[in-house]
Amino acid sequence: MPQLLLELFSEEIPARMQGNAARDLERMARERLAEAGFADSAIRTFAGPRRLTLVVDGLPAAQADRSEELKGPKAGAPPQAMEGFLRKVGLTQEQLVERDGVWFATVSSKGKGTADLIAPMVDQIVRNFPWPKSMKWGTCTLKWVRPLQRILCLFDGTVVPLDIEGIKSGDLSEGHRFMGAERGAFSVRDFDTYRAGLASRYVVLEADERKRRILDGARAACAARGLELVEDEGLLEEVSGLAEWPVPILGDMDPSFLDLPPEVIRTSMRTHQKYFAVRDPKAGRLAPHFLVVANIEASDGGAALAAGNARVLSARLNDARFFWDEDNKPGNFDRWLGKLKGVTFHAKLGTMADRVERIAALASEIAPLVGADPAVAEMAARLAKADLASGMVGEFPELQGLMGGYYARAAKLDNVVADAIHDHYRPQGPNDVVPSASVSVSVALADKLDTLVSFFAIDEKPTGSRDPYALRRAALGAIRIILENGVRAPLDRLLSAALAAALESESPLAAERFAEHLSAEGYTSTGREGSLMADLLRRGISDGWDRTRSSGSQETEFFDGQRLLELESYCRTLFPPLKAFFADRLKVQLRDEGKRHDLVDAVFALGDDDLVRIVARVEALDKFLATEDGANLLAGYKRAANILRSEEKKGPLPEAGRALRLPGAPAQEITLVAALTDATPKVETALAAEDFAAAMTALAALRKPVDAFFEDVMVNSSVPAERDNRLRLLIQVRDLMGRVADFSQISR
Repeated sequence: MPQLLLELFSEEIPARMQGNAARDLERMARERLAEAGFADSAIRTFAGPRRLTLVVDGLPAAQADRSEELKGPKAGAPPQAMEGFLRKVGLTQEQLVERDGVWFATVSSKGKGTADLIAPMVDQIVRNFPWPKSMKWGTCTLKWVRPLQRILCLFDGTVVPLDIEGIKSGDLSEGHRFMGAERGAFSVRDFDTYRAGLASRYVVLEADERKRRILDGARAACAARGLELVEDEGLLEEVSGLAEWPVPILGDMDPSFLDLPPEVIRTSMRTHQKYFAVRDPKAGRLAPHFLVVANIEASDGGAALAAGNARVLSARLNDARFFWDEDNKPGNFDRWLGKLKGVTFHAKLGTMADRVERIAALASEIAPLVGADPAVAEMAARLAKADLASGMVGEFPELQGLMGGYYARAAKLDNVVADAIHDHYRPQGPNDVVPSASVSVSVALADKLDTLVSFFAIDEKPTGSRDPYALRRAALGAIRIILENGVRAPLDRLLSAALAAALESESPLAAERFAEHLSAEGYTSTGREGSLMADLLRRGISDGWDRTRSSGSQETEFFDGQRLLELESYCRTLFPPLKAFFADRLKVQLRDEGKRHDLVDAVFALGDDDLVRIVARVEALDKFLATEDGANLLAGYKRAANILRSEEKKGPLPEAGRALRLPGAPAQEITLVAALTDATPKVETALAAEDFAAAMTALAALRKPVDAFFEDVMVNSSVPAERDNRLRLLIQVRDLMGRVADFSQISR
């Protein structure tokens, strides 16, 4: 069948945009082909440094003829409605069909030739392409990522004529900018001749093939000298979009630079030069070499290229050495902390120094919960952000935290403090490690909780795909820290401590948000604002705030000393969305581990906010429901709950209590009473010990008695005493199971 081949040839496309551009080209083509009736077409797209390519196989020569039935006005509708409908469909009323009091028109249209549809389709795609950034050039009004130079557009080997801002389509393409220049442009008939022509002119079309060539060549170059490539998937993705004909070259650098931290060397190579680092497997450290990917085959094997890149790298590493030496001078931590007072974290949350105070106070509160020394945790938290003012982090922001750890060791601070500074941003993604040392856990958790509580407090919550402050990542990081370290602290307690730390600080959050809350509660300010919350929480009195009574008199309110007593209603508005946010992130975490999200809902519905205990319940519940007993008992629970709901509509249910063994009761009823009597203490004991597997085992013993009860016993007996007793039995079943999880939240 005919083939569509489209190439959009331009100046260099940024590597970071190429992958999405290929996906966008496929999506836009698929949508427009589907609109034309070609939904089953096989589409391939390719992206490289200078071209976007689209290949569509299996297109017919023309659209099929189409017939469509359109619904018109009702019979008896005003004449104007019928006239409008007839104009729309281009028919007479005699050509309409009346069915069930409504007029219908059948409109037939002859299918267009596919070639006639391609030109407007390509024009729409080019003019509406969603580049993150685009530009205009010359007198052209078209926007494209870089100046568009050529359009190759063929259908069934024939040029599809189109003209976009003076750029006319043709059947020509060209190869490598330098190595392919001698052979010039070449004519194309189809995708096979296109790909072959590019290959013979030093262009590798497929991004995956460019990556494979880079990796294979780099590994071979390193292996020839007894070295190993430090592989970097992100860098590989980027350099594969920089070279049409990638040629890996191994270069040498001055060994004296290996005195710098390896992260500094790698970051300098990666960020500025797009070089891969090289490891000496025998020494177990970086080797004084680098791997650069050239876009040309040099006649000298790349020696001159390697030497030139080595000189550039030396200049970069000399800059890094300067920063390293300057940043390790005595007294820098105090100087850096002073600088943070002039760095705005957020207009509504104060300076970075304010944030440091919040994190330090919170880390001190969390420390006892994880077995850390509060004073050490507070000290580490106070120093954790200092390196943001250092020269090295100013040059390489991605090294924040990590450099602080190096500087802390150089300053002879305790290794525990240095480790906490080094690790406090972790985990930064699903594959990153989680801090495990108690002080590190305190600081890392404090950092993430402060981020979450502070931004929620100023109503900067994530919406849809928008999350400018990375709150989802912060929540997932906090969850992983809590779960992987077994932190046994209710979420309410952690969030309250974070809010208290925020409100005790001198940041705008303390003055503005607390003032908003008290104003809404009927308070007026008669005194200080900046240090008010600190006074309230430390002394337990409402110094400076009066509540106006309805009688017109004023009376100073006193507190009982609890830290957040006067913020109770504020917390009621702030914490539910925060806890729901944590629940959603926990679902994501557990779903990635293969757990069902409805099980998380079933456990969260109990009001438990100990994440470690929640996960243990979810895991036990998941295993239980996978058994035959669990599945059948769930069905029994839902049946009991449905009966109770139905009966409750008729009138009040009997008061909860133990069902009795009534004289003459069916054996199945007596058996269920006995089973509940036996299971209840076992479930209670297991729950108290947090042995949720044992609790599920105890519930499993109810399966057969519940099944038999529903099969042979009429709940809605005509005898009131029997009916009430049987409803109590169902209430007991529901409530006992409800102590383990809210089974009503679980889908079958």
